[in-house]
Amino acid sequence: MEKNQILITSGTDYKRMTKELLERTDLKAHIKDRDKKIGIKPNLVSPSEASWGATTHPEVVAGIIEYLKEHGFRNLVMMEGSWVGDKTREAFEVCGYDRLEEEYQVPFWDMQKDKGIPVDCGGMELNICERVKEIDFLINVPVLKGHCQTKITCALKNMKGLIPNKEKRRFHSLGLHKPIAHLNMGIRQDFIVVDNICGDLDFEDGGNPVVMNRILAACDPVLVDAYVCQMMHYQVEDVPYVKLAGELGAGCSDISKAEILFCQEEAEKILPKSRKVVELADAVEEVESCSACYGYLIPALEMLKEEGLFEKLHEKICIGQGYRGQNGELGVGHCTCKFRHHVEGCPPLEKDIYEFLKEYILGKEE
Repeated sequence: MEKNQILITSGTDYKRMTKELLERTDLKAHIKDRDKKIGIKPNLVSPSEASWGATTHPEVVAGIIEYLKEHGFRNLVMMEGSWVGDKTREAFEVCGYDRLEEEYQVPFWDMQKDKGIPVDCGGMELNICERVKEIDFLINVPVLKGHCQTKITCALKNMKGLIPNKEKRRFHSLGLHKPIAHLNMGIRQDFIVVDNICGDLDFEDGGNPVVMNRILAACDPVLVDAYVCQMMHYQVEDVPYVKLAGELGAGCSDISKAEILFCQEEAEKILPKSRKVVELADAVEEVESCSACYGYLIPALEMLKEEGLFEKLHEKICIGQGYRGQNGELGVGHCTCKFRHHVEGCPPLEKDIYEFLKEYILGKEE
């Protein structure tokens, strides 16, 4: 498989599709040495089943493992760290990765339990989980989906699961885009298998899955993300970390240089246009908020909208680390604990935020 190629297959037997895709790309030739330690990095952002649209289908990872074992690779490990606010081990079990670990005898590394070490990432020092250094060949298995802060998330952003929770919080204080781009200079992805089966096009933690039943394979994470931008009706410039990663040298962000190969002519070539987040985000004043906190707020606002209550919310909702120690009217999360009205939690869950805001709105009407 060439560096500029993106291969796409579609169907409903995800394990078989994955194995056939890896055969077509000749993954074994990319790895070469059977003794290399191979890391498989899915997206287990939170404890929700893959059908919810947020996490990597275990069948895809099963296909990768079976392919590798059939070709003589034995030194395999699965590795991931969920977002701040959820425990990786819970996601590991809910998403079915405990069964993969047992069936295939491939260990799972909880990166939330790993300590961070400083690494020069293209001129920016970032803390990366120490055991990432033990991996000789990294297979990234992200979910193609939307994100309420960065618009898209796929190959590049999925590397955030390989940094400590403290560093994840710092990424948000740094503005997300710059550190995500630089992170991919410190962690090299050798191969990408994208789960485009039913990702949520709005929310990182799922809830509105859009069924596409596709799996993508590529070698260049920047080119993959540039292609995802195009499929989701964005320009690369709309997602700054993709463009910056290209400028840093993590890959190519010029989609015109990509060779897109469809295994089936009937495969859908474009994703539906979805912009639920844009209107909802207008009600929010966000400063350095963590993904989990913001990710739970937006779906809560969607629930209010469905009940006809969102339009009655006239006060901006403040959220994020930038509000620590400040006063205000309406806030979400522990960082706004000094506000007159706030919902506690780090992060507060979607249901808690919804009930808090509903009570606030109805109380204003009395």
